[in-house]
Amino acid sequence: MGSIVYLIPSLLHETAASTIPPAVLDAIKSCQVFFVENERSARRYLKTIWKEINIDSYEWHNMEKEGEASQAFRSALKAKKAIGIISEAGCPGVADPGQLLVAIAHEQNATVKPLSGPSSILLALMASGMNGQQFQFVGYLPIDSAQRNKKIKELELESAQKKCTQLFIETPYRNNQLLESLVKNCKPSTVLSIAVDITAPTELIRTDSIKNWSKTLPDIHKRPAIFSILAKG
Repeated sequence: MGSIVYLIPSLLHETAASTIPPAVLDAIKSCQVFFVENERSARRYLKTIWKEINIDSYEWHNMEKEGEASQAFRSALKAKKAIGIISEAGCPGVADPGQLLVAIAHEQNATVKPLSGPSSILLALMASGMNGQQFQFVGYLPIDSAQRNKKIKELELESAQKKCTQLFIETPYRNNQLLESLVKNCKPSTVLSIAVDITAPTELIRTDSIKNWSKTLPDIHKRPAIFSILAKG
């Protein structure tokens, strides 16, 4: 039997350990080596969901060091080790590192096991009330305000033409600026959903028209958020 690569979801918020299914813990217990985005937070996460874990008995590699990680990953596959991939929050390979190693796993005919767990993108889409049949995640919008405004209008137009939900994110300390740009550049009839602090006690999810959002904007500075728009074409 060859190597097994487990794609291990992590917490979106440190208080939400209940969002991790039991099958994830079973996979963790069978792993011998972990490839992680941040070793310190990954160790803390594993300690949270499995207090008895002997954390130093595992082999650790940082995915951010792509060259070293790829070489170590190939070696682990060759040794037929059980491997766990953990990103900083949510699911590996979905708007988070991991996809490069998964591609190597397929190249080497290893077994890839994706595990269920919290994904901020999917949870935001589920809660938005928007089109879940046709949607796209476009990642970060441009930092430059003029380019960002142009991109917002392009996404709104595409949403109207395709009846497609557009999801995107921002560095948390720029959330308020993005929200202001959305209100200024989208049509009043366009629907905007904001999902903030998903799975945390402070979770806030609201969907409304740009017209209504413009009356009062929430302060979401430095709070993890997913933004979604759906134009009414």
